[in-house]
Amino acid sequence: MKGTRFIAPVVGLVIFFAAWEAFVRAFDIRPFVLEAPSRIVHYLLRFPNDYFRAALITMKHAVLGFAVAICIAIFLGAAMAASTFLEQATQPILTLIAVTPFAAYIGSVKIGLGAFSDKPVVFIVALVSLPAFAFAAVDGMRGADPSSRELLASVDASAWEVLWHLRLPSALPSLFTAAKYNTGLALIVAYLAEKGTGGLGEIGTRAFANNQGDRLWATIFAMAILGTISLVLLNLLQRAAMGWHASQRSQHS
Repeated sequence: MKGTRFIAPVVGLVIFFAAWEAFVRAFDIRPFVLEAPSRIVHYLLRFPNDYFRAALITMKHAVLGFAVAICIAIFLGAAMAASTFLEQATQPILTLIAVTPFAAYIGSVKIGLGAFSDKPVVFIVALVSLPAFAFAAVDGMRGADPSSRELLASVDASAWEVLWHLRLPSALPSLFTAAKYNTGLALIVAYLAEKGTGGLGEIGTRAFANNQGDRLWATIFAMAILGTISLVLLNLLQRAAMGWHASQRSQHS
């Protein structure tokens, strides 16, 4: 059964890419509309250094924005979990951030923080990622075991000790769930905001503007690889950080 865990995804991917390849070749689809996987890989192998450097830049933007959003969300979530008034006052703001199309204000943020710098990209990634993390933190911290809360209160534990030893561990499952959702979102936001920074977004934007199908689909493929690697690393981090949790113990049984 353990071998199936690794074989099944490989089989699924092979079938998917084979069907994709056959579809493109059978219907002779134009490269700009849809490129065959074999041609995409061939193009990537022609310029591996360019795409590797660009992928590192995109990953840097996503990781920095991710980290900023998580740090803010943990402290904001702790405050919201401790105060119903603060939660009710903050929720509409987080909802507005979540539902407002970030593509509409990317230009304004880039003008305000520097059109060709990393700052606006990191800022937008952090802003867009914040609501899901904050809501997850609040729900997780509110779900902390009542008996454990009473025990910590009985020994006069400080608010920081309660946060570190009880509320934060209780919020980890929901935070990791939000992180898996935000991984793809952060990469998309970084891609769309990266013009002038040298990331994959800049390569993709120029390829689209110049009608370069091979280059565009190579960029999309590189983004998919980057997202897959990010999720794998996130799953490994979750197993390391939540080995005590029932969801992780059941995976190893």
